[in-house]
Amino acid sequence: MSRTIMLIPTGTNVGLTGVSLGVIRAMERQGVKLSVFKPVAQPRAGGDKPDQTTSILRANSTIPTAEPVKMSRVESLISTDQQDVLMEEIVALYEGSKQNADVVLVEGIVPTNTYPFANQLNLEIAKTLGAEIIFVMSLGTDTKAQLAERIEITRSNFGGSKNEKIIGVIVNKVNAPVDEQALVHPDITEIYHTPKFDAQKITLDELQKVSPLPVLGCIPWNIDLSASRAIDIAQHLNAKIVNEGDIKARRIKHVSFCARSIPNMLSHLQADALLVTSADRADVLVSAALAVMNGVKIGAILLTGGYEIDPRVATLCSQAFATGLPVFTVDSNTWQTSINLQNFNLEVPVDDKDRIEEVQNFVADHIASSWLKSLTEVVSTVRRLSPPAFRYQLTELARKAGKTIVLPEGDEPRTIKAAAICAERGIAKCVLLGNPDEVKRVALSQGVTLGAGIEIIDPDQVRENYVGRLVELRKNKGMTEVIAREQLADNVVLGTMMLERDDVNGLVSGAVHTTANTIRPPLQLIKTAPNSSLVSSVFFMLMPEQVYVYGDCAINPDPNAQELAEIAIQSADTAIAFGIEPRVAMISYSTGNSGQGADVEKVKEATRIAKEKRPDLMIDGPLQYDAAVMPDVAKSKAPNSPVAGKATVFIFPDLNTGNTTYKAVQRSADLVSIGPMLQGMRKPVNDLSRGALVDDIVYTIALTAIQATQQ
Repeated sequence: MSRTIMLIPTGTNVGLTGVSLGVIRAMERQGVKLSVFKPVAQPRAGGDKPDQTTSILRANSTIPTAEPVKMSRVESLISTDQQDVLMEEIVALYEGSKQNADVVLVEGIVPTNTYPFANQLNLEIAKTLGAEIIFVMSLGTDTKAQLAERIEITRSNFGGSKNEKIIGVIVNKVNAPVDEQALVHPDITEIYHTPKFDAQKITLDELQKVSPLPVLGCIPWNIDLSASRAIDIAQHLNAKIVNEGDIKARRIKHVSFCARSIPNMLSHLQADALLVTSADRADVLVSAALAVMNGVKIGAILLTGGYEIDPRVATLCSQAFATGLPVFTVDSNTWQTSINLQNFNLEVPVDDKDRIEEVQNFVADHIASSWLKSLTEVVSTVRRLSPPAFRYQLTELARKAGKTIVLPEGDEPRTIKAAAICAERGIAKCVLLGNPDEVKRVALSQGVTLGAGIEIIDPDQVRENYVGRLVELRKNKGMTEVIAREQLADNVVLGTMMLERDDVNGLVSGAVHTTANTIRPPLQLIKTAPNSSLVSSVFFMLMPEQVYVYGDCAINPDPNAQELAEIAIQSADTAIAFGIEPRVAMISYSTGNSGQGADVEKVKEATRIAKEKRPDLMIDGPLQYDAAVMPDVAKSKAPNSPVAGKATVFIFPDLNTGNTTYKAVQRSADLVSIGPMLQGMRKPVNDLSRGALVDDIVYTIALTAIQATQQ
């Protein structure tokens, strides 16, 4: 199973792209097979352009990268309260990006004033993907103590010390020089100069001692990593090239505005400097040329004001120009040019292969080797299937199944909307039972288009086809043709007969009908599967961080120990079928041997029977609900239980307990539940809550299609 690691920036200007590239290189050195996933494209210039990390990797490596969601799409979904849809789209992209990788490296988005939702979205993405979290931050002007405090505050915003997925922090730009205001800025006019520098340097060991999280990387400031090519600056300014020279190779590490007299400007004539001066300052040009001829490798000269160089001056400087000195000119004055330079993007250009290589190697050299080695170790972790991942899995499996599902409540508005969604997304072919004119009228009123993938069947036209078969099935119960026709007037009975005859692959009802009305006909006509003695039900409870299975909350009022054991086994098998690792908690009002009574004894006996029948399953009980889900409670109440504190399947002792619990959890936590899904039936039939939302119906149709494949 792939390890998913997410780099989450804690603020702007932390050098996220550089850190990501370095971590990638460090993993490559360890022989880790990885893919890289940027869930949301966030180009520095804004808009829907490709993000920097994805673009660089696609241009300079063979590492698989998925197509990120465009920021405009993200903003649209968040503003319309469709974050669940966004998470599903991200999961779909993530699943497509894994490609048998040992590690999937996920890059979060940078929190800015424009995107204030970034931190919350990063947290949701990390939860959804079950990712290990590494914070990326820059040291800035913090002392060691201040950095430690900032790390702790950041961790608290992501669940605090209880969030075991937070594994460390990478600190970038350590010991960076600061300007006169003690600030570290990324714009060119403040980085490309010779600022003050605090001689007191902070080391990795010192950070490790104070940090509340493991420091997985301590990356020193290195001016060379920010050194852009002269050609990049010229293109940013739309400059006219006067002397090309080595413009594509020269690096700029300093910017000097030459507005002083020559004696006061001599210190600015240094290697790798961009000299900015008015084109009519012949004295500056000649002085720079002399410096070049004396061995000073000036980076480039930028002339402002739009003036032409005097031909005589150009001739005087020709030997200096011949050494490869780039010279370019702009029409704006020096003041305006300085403003334009401040907007220069210091990100590594996609085509600057030398700088990309230098950034990757330098950062990789400063990533903790012990952590890198751990990436190749087999780590046993409890796998949590997040709700978006579960919903994505449902729809993907349903698409592959390609099944036909009958919906007896064919003229019900929510059902019609759900059928249209299923058809559009390829989840299933839906058969709507109802008067075609009425179905079309309701669809029109709901703004729904009924196209390919939806079939409308008029019950009056097909009922007679099933009379004989119904009589045959129920002849021992006194069924006659007259009674059969009467019963087939109920669309649920008609849909059930269509399923029995294999005209469809599954049935979903209950948006209008009661559970009894939906389930009674299948129990009478479809009956149980060969290896099942009863039909039970489960709900998939989409908790904030993972999916739980609740059984039985809809069918069996008071199962005995034998029946309860079978419900547990059925529910565990259902969990496996839908990608949930089953850790089955047999729920009671008592944990272990702490309580007595007939109800507790029934759960104890059911646990024994279930373990005996299926020793391959992880089953324990009796357990109280808090002991089943809360690790701290489990430690005190059931310290030796393999299930307590991490249960995923919850088996309730009776219908009263199960139904009450599922509704209380669903409504109090305002979460989605999918079901009840019937298990133990020969063919798939599923019931809806009469308060079901359109999405509930869609996902119930999906899981019904999946059941049809399994059966």
